[in-house]
Amino acid sequence: MEPDLSFDFEALLWLYPGKGGWHFVTLPEEIGVAIRVLSGPRAGFGQLPVMAVIGRKRFRTSLFPDAKSGSYLLPVKADVRRSEGLVAGDPVRVSLTVSPG
Repeated sequence: MEPDLSFDFEALLWLYPGKGGWHFVTLPEEIGVAIRVLSGPRAGFGQLPVMAVIGRKRFRTSLFPDAKSGSYLLPVKADVRRSEGLVAGDPVRVSLTVSPG
Protein backbone atom coordinates (compact mmCIF):
# COMPACT_ATOMS: atom_id res chain seq x y z
CA MET A 1 0.00 0.00 0.00
CA GLU A 2 1.33 3.41 -0.97
CA PRO A 3 1.58 6.16 1.66
CA ASP A 4 -0.86 9.05 1.73
CA LEU A 5 0.11 12.15 -0.24
CA SER A 6 0.05 15.42 1.72
CA PHE A 7 0.13 18.95 0.32
CA ASP A 8 -0.07 22.45 1.80
CA PHE A 9 -0.88 25.44 -0.38
CA GLU A 10 -2.65 28.78 -0.57
CA ALA A 11 -5.14 29.68 -3.32
CA LEU A 12 -8.13 31.96 -3.86
CA LEU A 13 -11.66 30.88 -3.03
CA TRP A 14 -13.98 31.44 -5.99
CA LEU A 15 -17.69 31.13 -6.71
CA TYR A 16 -18.88 29.00 -9.62
CA PRO A 17 -21.09 31.29 -11.74
CA GLY A 18 -23.75 28.62 -12.38
CA LYS A 19 -26.69 27.34 -10.37
CA GLY A 20 -26.11 26.31 -6.78
CA GLY A 21 -23.54 28.81 -5.52
CA TRP A 22 -20.71 26.27 -5.26
CA HIS A 23 -17.39 27.63 -3.98
CA PHE A 24 -14.06 26.11 -4.99
CA VAL A 25 -10.32 26.41 -4.60
CA THR A 26 -8.24 25.48 -7.65
CA LEU A 27 -5.17 23.49 -6.68
CA PRO A 28 -1.85 24.86 -7.95
CA GLU A 29 -0.94 23.19 -11.24
CA GLU A 30 2.20 21.49 -9.88
CA ILE A 31 0.19 19.87 -7.08
CA GLY A 32 -2.47 18.74 -9.55
CA VAL A 33 0.19 17.12 -11.73
CA ALA A 34 1.75 15.36 -8.73
CA ILE A 35 -1.62 14.03 -7.59
CA ARG A 36 -2.52 12.83 -11.10
CA VAL A 37 0.81 11.01 -11.53
CA LEU A 38 0.98 9.50 -8.05
CA SER A 39 -2.67 8.56 -7.51
CA GLY A 40 -3.19 6.61 -10.73
CA PRO A 41 -6.25 6.40 -12.98
CA ARG A 42 -9.73 7.03 -11.57
CA ALA A 43 -13.16 5.76 -12.59
CA GLY A 44 -16.29 7.85 -13.04
CA PHE A 45 -15.71 11.57 -13.33
CA GLY A 46 -12.16 11.20 -12.04
CA GLN A 47 -13.06 12.41 -8.56
CA LEU A 48 -10.56 11.67 -5.83
CA PRO A 49 -11.50 11.36 -2.12
CA VAL A 50 -9.44 13.59 0.17
CA MET A 51 -9.21 14.93 3.71
CA ALA A 52 -8.88 18.72 3.77
CA VAL A 53 -8.12 21.21 6.52
CA ILE A 54 -8.97 24.90 6.22
CA GLY A 55 -8.40 26.90 9.39
CA ARG A 56 -9.84 24.87 12.27
CA LYS A 57 -12.17 22.84 10.03
CA ARG A 58 -11.21 19.33 8.96
CA PHE A 59 -13.52 17.71 6.40
CA ARG A 60 -13.81 14.88 3.87
CA THR A 61 -14.63 15.74 0.29
CA SER A 62 -13.52 14.87 -3.23
CA LEU A 63 -11.30 16.66 -5.72
CA PHE A 64 -12.65 17.02 -9.24
CA PRO A 65 -10.45 17.25 -12.34
CA ASP A 66 -10.59 20.64 -14.05
CA ALA A 67 -9.83 20.68 -17.78
CA LYS A 68 -9.58 24.47 -17.82
CA SER A 69 -6.70 24.69 -15.31
CA GLY A 70 -5.26 21.22 -15.88
CA SER A 71 -5.43 20.69 -12.13
CA TYR A 72 -8.15 19.80 -9.61
CA LEU A 73 -10.97 21.68 -7.90
CA LEU A 74 -11.56 21.45 -4.16
CA PRO A 75 -15.18 22.23 -3.21
CA VAL A 76 -15.45 24.28 0.00
CA LYS A 77 -18.71 23.61 1.82
CA ALA A 78 -20.88 26.35 3.30
CA ASP A 79 -20.25 25.24 6.90
CA VAL A 80 -16.47 25.52 6.34
CA ARG A 81 -16.81 28.98 4.78
CA ARG A 82 -19.12 30.14 7.56
CA SER A 83 -16.96 28.85 10.41
CA GLU A 84 -13.80 30.38 8.93
CA GLY A 85 -15.46 33.63 7.76
CA LEU A 86 -14.54 33.05 4.11
CA VAL A 87 -16.07 34.64 1.02
CA ALA A 88 -15.23 34.41 -2.68
CA GLY A 89 -11.96 36.18 -3.41
CA ASP A 90 -10.36 35.36 -0.05
CA PRO A 91 -6.99 33.60 0.02
CA VAL A 92 -7.36 30.18 1.64
CA ARG A 93 -4.62 28.09 3.26
CA VAL A 94 -5.31 24.40 2.62
CA SER A 95 -3.77 21.19 3.95
CA LEU A 96 -4.78 18.24 1.82
CA THR A 97 -4.28 14.50 2.25
CA VAL A 98 -4.90 12.13 -0.66
CA SER A 99 -4.93 8.35 -0.30
CA PRO A 100 -3.51 6.96 -3.57
CA GLY A 101 -5.59 4.40 -5.44
